[in-house]
Amino acid sequence: MGKRDARVDAYIGKAAEFARPILAKIRESVHEHCPDVEETVKWGMPAFMYHGILCNMAAFKQHATLGFWKGSLVTESPADVAAMGQFGRLTKVSDLPPKKDFKRYLRRAMELNETGAKVKRPVKHTKKVIPPMPDDFRAAIEKNKKALAGYEQLSPSHQREYIEWITDAKTDSTRNRRIAQAVEWMAEGKPRNWKYM
Repeated sequence: MGKRDARVDAYIGKAAEFARPILAKIRESVHEHCPDVEETVKWGMPAFMYHGILCNMAAFKQHATLGFWKGSLVTESPADVAAMGQFGRLTKVSDLPPKKDFKRYLRRAMELNETGAKVKRPVKHTKKVIPPMPDDFRAAIEKNKKALAGYEQLSPSHQREYIEWITDAKTDSTRNRRIAQAVEWMAEGKPRNWKYM
């Protein structure tokens, strides 16, 4: 038998007046179609657990949301829609999917959790570019052949760390002190964060 959580009652009770019937309807529908569901609160919002997170709901100032944890596999909606739930901004009970559709979605979500299915998340690779080297930093390095050789042997990420450290200085005196320190460390073949390696 499923389990209800008093924190969900409190959440619904504190929600805006328009959202209360929406949240109550979602809750009752989940319990009706998944009798073994357990309620909890995750990330400050009600969540329904069945072999993992099944779905969650939330209320905001002007709308509520319903989202299936494996939403793109449940409703065949694009993964980027999940930020607002698979059903967009809910402002009234009639915005929820019809009962037969909700039941189908919930059964699908249950099946996915039972089988341990995983959602393929898009992988975003962002290559960080080395920012341009400030002229005063370049001049200081070029005066010291060992520092120049040390800088050129550093990986791009280590070069970027030095440049960002120099350019993030708030005052000229701090910047000059950092440049002198960087030249010394690079002459010794050390990356910027060598102390932590």
